[in-house]
Amino acid sequence: MKNKVCVVTGGAQGIGKAIVENFINEGAKIVYALDTNEKLLKDLEIQNKNVIGYVLNVLDRDAIKIFVDEVKNKYGKIDVLVNNAGITKDGLIQKMSEEDWNMVVDVNLKGVFNMTQEIVKIMLDNSFGSIVNMASIVGEVGNIGQTNYAATKGGVIAMTKTWAKEFARKGQNIRVNAVAPGFIKTPMTEKIPKKVIESIKSKIILKRMGEAFEIANAVTFLSSEKSSYITGHVLDVNGGTIL
Repeated sequence: MKNKVCVVTGGAQGIGKAIVENFINEGAKIVYALDTNEKLLKDLEIQNKNVIGYVLNVLDRDAIKIFVDEVKNKYGKIDVLVNNAGITKDGLIQKMSEEDWNMVVDVNLKGVFNMTQEIVKIMLDNSFGSIVNMASIVGEVGNIGQTNYAATKGGVIAMTKTWAKEFARKGQNIRVNAVAPGFIKTPMTEKIPKKVIESIKSKIILKRMGEAFEIANAVTFLSSEKSSYITGHVLDVNGGTIL
């Protein structure tokens, strides 16, 4: 990751924070942590040199353009984009409100589109870049009560494969991959009842939930030149939940 300019959405906590910190530990020149939580971003900046916290909503296309122009003017490049920002609004299909459907689809799917559409322009100009999209095991096998979330993560996988073909079609060295986590300890999963957690762990071959740093390691690998011949791939990191 040496000398790389990186952007991580949803970078203030959980998996996103672990990715930001891993990039810095691996020698990234600068990491922009994008999030809507200003306090957590400030804490992250204090704790980590070469991290810039930037308050940004991935649905605000005008703000995204301003941000990308700022980075381009300062560094002339963006080497790595990690589309990590995501939310859940779970419920059985019979009870899921249109608002909850729209919100999850907007953030998890349209947000990925918005960020990539702007940042890939710089990558195409430089004929170089790595994009890593955060998918999910749920996007591969589905999950009861997560119609909206599963649909978005399946869509992220489809976009990943499409962009891998699209962005490199003229010989540019731009790779697009996805990481599909299983059940990981994050602020999001902390809300799940303990009984449900124990049931989940019993179905995992390694008999435990994953840690945020284990997802960060996978993302760092796909972002770095160590994976220079990998594109259009979905890397499952789920402890053997699905084989």
